[in-house]
Amino acid sequence: MATASESSLTEEISSKSAILYDLQKQRADPEVLQQARKELGELKKSLALLQNPAGGNKKDPWIKGERPRLLLKTPKGTRDYGPAEMFCREHVERIVKECFTTYGGSCLDTPVFERKDILTGKYGEDAKLIFDLMDQGGEQLALRYDHTVPLARYLAMSGATAPQSKLWQVGKVYRRDNPVMSKGRMREFSQADFDIAGAWDPMIPDAELISLLCTLLTKLDVGEFIVKLNHRKILDGIFEVCGVSQEKIRSISSAVDKLDKLPWSEVKKEMTDEKGLDPAVADKIGDYVKHKGGPALLEQLKADNALMANPSAKDGIEEMDILFGYLKSYKVLDKLSFDLSLARGLDYYTGIIYEAIVEASAPPGFKSTNAFASSSSVPASAPASAPAPVPKKKAANPGAADEEEEVDESQVGVGSIAAGGRYDNLVGMFTAAAGPVGRKAAQLPCVGVSIGLDRVFAIVWPKWVARGMRSMSTMVYVMAAADGLLNERVELVQELRAAGIQTDFLFKKKPKLQAQFAAGERGEAPFAVILGGDELKEGFVTVKEQNWELVDDKKVKIESTDKGVKVKRAELIQWLKHTATYAEWERGRWLQN
Repeated sequence: MATASESSLTEEISSKSAILYDLQKQRADPEVLQQARKELGELKKSLALLQNPAGGNKKDPWIKGERPRLLLKTPKGTRDYGPAEMFCREHVERIVKECFTTYGGSCLDTPVFERKDILTGKYGEDAKLIFDLMDQGGEQLALRYDHTVPLARYLAMSGATAPQSKLWQVGKVYRRDNPVMSKGRMREFSQADFDIAGAWDPMIPDAELISLLCTLLTKLDVGEFIVKLNHRKILDGIFEVCGVSQEKIRSISSAVDKLDKLPWSEVKKEMTDEKGLDPAVADKIGDYVKHKGGPALLEQLKADNALMANPSAKDGIEEMDILFGYLKSYKVLDKLSFDLSLARGLDYYTGIIYEAIVEASAPPGFKSTNAFASSSSVPASAPASAPAPVPKKKAANPGAADEEEEVDESQVGVGSIAAGGRYDNLVGMFTAAAGPVGRKAAQLPCVGVSIGLDRVFAIVWPKWVARGMRSMSTMVYVMAAADGLLNERVELVQELRAAGIQTDFLFKKKPKLQAQFAAGERGEAPFAVILGGDELKEGFVTVKEQNWELVDDKKVKIESTDKGVKVKRAELIQWLKHTATYAEWERGRWLQN
């Protein structure tokens, strides 16, 4: 029977849970939510201590063989990748890294966690998504949120004196977001970044990165894609011309960035009701940010006297004019959309910003964002393109309001699969904070792009499966027709491996031939090399090519009466490498017909 204290605590927990639930529904300030969660957690701890005081008579569950059952699962927002999935992921990463090196990049690696003061103050409203770590020997640490801030810290540690350079990094990053696992939105995920540091002639590095992004997405075969472009200076100039105060520019920019997910009415409501913007000012902003197009839209902005009178907007428009000239030479204009609603929520961007969306994952109305396929701009009076369905959240239990709401995955798209922009002040922010007060800090302008590899995988993997792509790279499976011939098999396997041919065999002394074929077929090895005692004495082995096909969306082996071809053992390596099958696989054809 519960004591009076237990009852009162239980009632207080129920009350606090309901309050927290209401705060979440109202999208209350993050600090208010954090304080409510903290108070609720303290109450729950008090109740737990009251019910199970230290030194009580509760039986130890480990005594007499009793123990609590282990919950075998990965943490929320994380997942395992099996061998077949990893084979596909490695294929994606290989393309990314080859493209990075083709564009002249050098590899960098930074720690997966950073000092917390390195990360704070860089991500705007997304700062609440940073994963804090417990105190580690006097250092307050956090898992890295992206690769950009750690790169800037790395460059600042060199005194921001690094020469002009191209640096790339591939690795895990962490965000305490509501995950949508099937769409690649996770708490632990892989990103591939390419950044160009140093003072260069205007907009050349920016155009180079946009070209890199278009080349990369084409090679990855993600389907039709569009790279949306905007300029922070143009956007800030628009806000200033419309009457937004300096202290509200970043928060209003964050609201505008949601126009690819929400209708204008919802975005305007956030601006006015939640962020205190005058409705008339919001309407002026709406007349600008509904535009999307290309060079023709740029000409329209040049004709806007009020905008051209704003120094920030004028600088941005002139830089975009230079950029479009370079992008024409890179031959990527057909992949771009100049979109004035693109804002990018991160605080450190100072110039050009961009993100890539794909047809398979973008909100409805995706095709209308390609200004070069249709009209050059959307009239100010026209409604924005149809927004994506607002993600539905599963009903929460008010009694468990401290738990995060679950997102209905069927209502959510993959979203952008790559994004980036120019951040000229981030390195200088670190050098200034680390240097003496009053001394001029060294600056190092940078521009970069980040590719979300898990989101790319979420698009590529279903295609990989549908096409019957392989899950292993083994090319040859060595077998014995009789008497095991273990030593002979091992010797041949090692020779083939030394020649760079992926080879395997069955770990049995005297395996049956059928068992060996079955093992080779599981890895879909295209060549079965069969050893026979008499053939080996004559200096020959038998090679049988194996092929698979898709039947009713399932991959099955093509049965054949072919007994194989005899090949001189001494010439086996050369024979294999000169076959059409081997050549095709070397070129990356992973499905046999």
